[in-house]
Amino acid sequence: MAIAEVTVIPIGTGTTSLSSYVADMQKVLENQRGITYQLTSMSTIIEGPLNEVFTAIAALHEAPFLSGAQRVSTSVKIDDRRDKPDASSVQKLQSVQDKLASRQTRPN
Repeated sequence: MAIAEVTVIPIGTGTTSLSSYVADMQKVLENQRGITYQLTSMSTIIEGPLNEVFTAIAALHEAPFLSGAQRVSTSVKIDDRRDKPDASSVQKLQSVQDKLASRQTRPN
């Protein structure tokens, strides 16, 4: 399963606020199949099979153009782990939390 962090920035919109564009893009994700997603304060995390993730990213990139933007900058980071088919962002966080917890219980 692929995990992607996506940031889409419409440029030249006449305002510094992007929340309406972000809301539009979240609606786009609601219509995507085969993925899960989570909005964060700085990006959106998308998880799923790589093909579906790429399809969702393309749809996100197009969304600001449909809302009137003339230029869009999209940044993408992808973690595609093939040795663990059940890998997810939740599993990645849990792994770190488990390691932190075990370090706290170890004697110095």
